[in-house]
Amino acid sequence: MSKINKRDQKEQDSLTRIAIVSSDRCKPKKCRQECKKSCPVVRMGKLCIEVAPDSKIAFISEELCIGCGICVKKCPFEAISIINLPSNLEKDTTHRFGPNSFKLHRLPTPRPGQILGLVGTNGIGKSTALNILAGKLKPNLGRFNDPPDWSDILTFFRGSELQNFFTKILEDNLKAIIKPQYVDQIPRAIKGTVEEILTKRNEVDNLDQLLEDFELSGLKARNIEDLSGGELQRFACAVTCVRKSDIFMFDEPSSYLDVKQRLKAAQIIRSLIKQERYLIVVEHDLSVLDYLSDFVCCLYGSPGHYGVVTMPFSVREGINIFLDGFVPTENLRFRETVLTFRVVEKSEDEEIKRLYNYTYPDMTKNLGSFDLEVKGGSFTDSEIIVLLGENGTGKTTLIRMLAGNLNPDGEAEVPKLNISYKPQKISPKFQGTVRQLIMMRIRDAAIHPQFNTDVLKPLQIENIMDQEVGNLSGGELQRVALTICLGKPADVYLIDEPSAYLDSEQRLHAAKVIKRYIRNCKKTAFIVEHDFIMATYLADRVIVFEGTPSIRTFATAPQSLLTGMNMFLKSLKITFRRDPENARPRINKENSVKDVEQKTAGNYFFLE
Repeated sequence: MSKINKRDQKEQDSLTRIAIVSSDRCKPKKCRQECKKSCPVVRMGKLCIEVAPDSKIAFISEELCIGCGICVKKCPFEAISIINLPSNLEKDTTHRFGPNSFKLHRLPTPRPGQILGLVGTNGIGKSTALNILAGKLKPNLGRFNDPPDWSDILTFFRGSELQNFFTKILEDNLKAIIKPQYVDQIPRAIKGTVEEILTKRNEVDNLDQLLEDFELSGLKARNIEDLSGGELQRFACAVTCVRKSDIFMFDEPSSYLDVKQRLKAAQIIRSLIKQERYLIVVEHDLSVLDYLSDFVCCLYGSPGHYGVVTMPFSVREGINIFLDGFVPTENLRFRETVLTFRVVEKSEDEEIKRLYNYTYPDMTKNLGSFDLEVKGGSFTDSEIIVLLGENGTGKTTLIRMLAGNLNPDGEAEVPKLNISYKPQKISPKFQGTVRQLIMMRIRDAAIHPQFNTDVLKPLQIENIMDQEVGNLSGGELQRVALTICLGKPADVYLIDEPSAYLDSEQRLHAAKVIKRYIRNCKKTAFIVEHDFIMATYLADRVIVFEGTPSIRTFATAPQSLLTGMNMFLKSLKITFRRDPENARPRINKENSVKDVEQKTAGNYFFLE
């Protein structure tokens, strides 16, 4: 027995414990302070948990906490998390915001003349790391009560590339620019036309070329508040690129952009590479991150609690480590499940019994200077059709015609169907909690056990049920909007860009939720999706949009995934191969041996 106790003690000694109290959830004035009353250390007379009369949240002493977890279970608001960390991480603490709050271990290591890619879930510390590397946040090395000065910080990073980096920031006064993550909030901060703002901030000679590359030439006179999501993203990237800087940071530069624009943005970002310049990119579209980066740092941990940055890896190895959930250099597994992108086998498709078949006729629609021609086709229940095309080719117009919100020209009649629509832009005006919003919009579905199992749990909605809707992040809003869309009774679900603001892990979970729900409930879904990995995972069939965006376009009838993808990729002049380890689609470098080989054979896309 004594041997077992010694072993347990040894395991405890090898761990360091952090206690996290959520400031959003902890409401000591609305509870009986069950955490404090149930704590065995408090009962022994020690102040392990304190709730001061004027304090808004409880305080937990990590030195006195024994990790029993009783307070975690007793808290009525689920505001407490007690997490054991390996003690070797303690010496690597880079920053902590305060007692019982988020903690970041280590930092990504940028290199001059190369692009560093960061991959990890939301809330894991990527933005914190960017702010530290940009010099906007001084790392406190975990000493939030007694912040260190810069000499201590440089000593802490002694012998690493980060010592040189921070020395340059201090001595050379390096200038850093960050492209913000949430571009839909830009109109609140900036007023004026596209041309006015770009001209005002321009510090380079090739402004006209950048306007053309980002497809902003025709939008010069447009006000910022009138721009769409994709236009705002291209504008934000252009504003960043016209500045002269030593450190460029792009936080999710591909959101709202179509595949062609994503590749163009990646090429422009790569054109910024200079020998003494640092570039860092946070990106959740793994195919774009793969195409863009020279090396990758993964971030793992517990979202909102702590984050750990790995050493730099090659692009392929780094992304595969993130998907595998295992870091071989540290012999550490940070996720139980392995993320794969293998397309569903045909044998599974054949087992699905189709009950309904709908057809729609050839249609045309004229919207001022824009003409859309749609080839008639059919769709069934238990089927997902993905709409592929550049922005401005009429994907949303087709969805609105199928929904009955927009009548086609002529006498063409669209079948009358009940629809549920998740729009591209999500700007909630609801005052209240997520629980109140869901119960108001989809009460019957929300209380159904099957909906809880198939949708609410996988999308992790339960974790944010009691948060105010106005305080939600972009990714949390996206998951709530998707839940409400799927919860409404309908024949057809129209989902516009479900991947926006979701991280790579959440995208795969969301794709699985959509696919399972549509098939189990015998419904149909039309999905607009520009993340190539998510699009290939979701699609049973595809509709390809061709032509000149915003002028004249043509939509094909629904066709098989392989045929449609080949047709779409051929128009973009790019080829995809699949990673042998996890079937992840990877963009071939232009004019590489593999690229030329596939183009010659006409195989722009591989299913396996």
